[in-house]
Amino acid sequence: MATNVEATAAEFERLRVGEISPGLSQLALTPGASVDERSGPTAKANAARELRAVMESLRKLAPVAEEDDKVDQFTQKREERRVRARRA
Repeated sequence: MATNVEATAAEFERLRVGEISPGLSQLALTPGASVDERSGPTAKANAARELRAVMESLRKLAPVAEEDDKVDQFTQKREERRVRARRA
């Protein structure tokens, strides 16, 4: 299982927010490390709450992912059929 720091860094990569907000991204690693440390439950809960808040802000800054969905795939296939029909 990954540590909170590793998981947070992996999410930065997936969201591509490191370049957009490097300071806030770096700030998120601090509470992540605090949660990973062997400290009291109250300190861990506070650090986790802060990490969640920072990550929520970073997710809002993340660019919209350009992933194909079923509608995009359908549109692409339809366009390919139209091109083939024009050539025929």
